[in-house]
Amino acid sequence: MKGISLFANIGIGELCLEKKDFIIPIANEINEDRCKLYKTLHPSTKVIAGDIKKKKISSEISKFDFELDFLISTPPCQGMSTAGKNEKYDPRNHLIKYSIDFIKKHRPKYVLHENVTAQESTMLNFKNRIISIPDYINLELSKYYHIVKKKINMYDYGIPQNRKRSIYLFTRKDIDKIWTFPSEIKKTRNLRDAIGHLPSIDPYISDINMNSIEKIFPDFYKKIDIGLNCSEYHTPVKHPLRQILVMEKTPTGFSAFKNTHQFKPKTKDGRLIKGFNNTYKRMDWDKPSPTITTYNRTISSQENVHPGKKIVKFGENLYSDARVLTLYEIMILMTIPKKTKFKNYFSQTFMRSVIGEGIPPKFVKYLFSNLIK
Repeated sequence: MKGISLFANIGIGELCLEKKDFIIPIANEINEDRCKLYKTLHPSTKVIAGDIKKKKISSEISKFDFELDFLISTPPCQGMSTAGKNEKYDPRNHLIKYSIDFIKKHRPKYVLHENVTAQESTMLNFKNRIISIPDYINLELSKYYHIVKKKINMYDYGIPQNRKRSIYLFTRKDIDKIWTFPSEIKKTRNLRDAIGHLPSIDPYISDINMNSIEKIFPDFYKKIDIGLNCSEYHTPVKHPLRQILVMEKTPTGFSAFKNTHQFKPKTKDGRLIKGFNNTYKRMDWDKPSPTITTYNRTISSQENVHPGKKIVKFGENLYSDARVLTLYEIMILMTIPKKTKFKNYFSQTFMRSVIGEGIPPKFVKYLFSNLIK
């Protein structure tokens, strides 16, 4: 089956699709760096870089010479996401219109449309009417497609991550077999199952001389070597020392805002920071990962810190791994295959951000395996 991917990011969702069953000859993404990385991961795909709102780009996407069996549509969600500004009429929320226009024009047999669950209550201005995205989809496509939709948590499909999404599956009405959701997977995985076997890694410290780091973490370079033997991506990012010291005092599953006054988060000049209890927070080993977001490199963002383990350091009871997850740990939680290689000229900041926007590829594979059936 041949398909097209719109708002393709770097092609994370496509990573586990079986090449013998599915190929994607064309993909579109507005950001050129994302297009370059997509091409690295999917060298046989023609990646069209540019804004789909521009006629020149939409026309170029439309110049395909094969029967369009499926479309993957994943418009940006930042305008709806609770991790974003959540503006009422964010222009990015209207990008779904360009997917719908493409579907109406080319009538692919099947469509996967994915976004955050907030799309169910997001309103659009359509022909001088304010309507919800679900109503807009029904108004525009129900004449041509069977529409099956579901709010799902990818954790229920074997993904070790609490990632809630609104998924639509469209089947063209001249096709007998309707694309439906596969059964949920009973056996689920928590953080301990997914990354508990990985070696401990100490964080880089952004505001001290690196020659002094072993005074704070005596085994720093030894751990780095062990981590690199595990994966080239099992390396830490940099954090300010004040954040690291606070997180060393923070138990697994807790926020540093629950610490005693001395070890609560503070600014550079020592003033207490005000924040929510889901920030400066360690994950819980016995639960799935929270949603991996685009801000996954920041301790102060939503529940990004490694669960850690009790240790004794310099005669003091502390918790290890006072850092956000490594890129390799994030890849595992997003079910990105271990063999996946990113080019070195893409920064970790960039890769972590685009991965946070992706769809776990094992979930996509599971959806498409039901299409094969």
